[in-house]
Amino acid sequence: MKYSFFAVFAFAALFNMGCKEPVSTKATDGETNAIFPKGKLGPAANFTGKAWNTDLVANDTRYNTVVGNVYFEPGARSNWHIHPAGQILIITDGVGYHQIKGQPRQTIKKGDVVKCPPNVMHWHGASPDTGLQQLYIVPNTEKGIVKWLHPVSNEEYNNSK
Repeated sequence: MKYSFFAVFAFAALFNMGCKEPVSTKATDGETNAIFPKGKLGPAANFTGKAWNTDLVANDTRYNTVVGNVYFEPGARSNWHIHPAGQILIITDGVGYHQIKGQPRQTIKKGDVVKCPPNVMHWHGASPDTGLQQLYIVPNTEKGIVKWLHPVSNEEYNNSK
């Protein structure tokens, strides 16, 4: 079926009228370019510094998966935590750190994919000078979503070994 240029243009214009434009930040002063809106500030009980969360796929019994976006401001990080069924991180911008308990801290950056194994204590967050944008995927939520633990110390955060 052939469509005229005008029909395609009109459809695109109507479709885009209902779409929200994502919040975009300039990649200056340690910030990153956002794909999704900044979202809600994460609770200080679970984060050191400011981390902003946007829920993208809510938990339900059909997919049993949670998907969201987190922006960590420079220096911000999660507490140590555990996901009963694991977690996948897709780094979409910036530079940060990820560490599994008992292993060296890893530097993560745009384009990296990180697999956090089930029931393994870990943390992640931004580097001191650059923010970090990440998508997170938590599968099999019927096993539980997250168990928050204690804060990551400054010594742990700064230790690259």
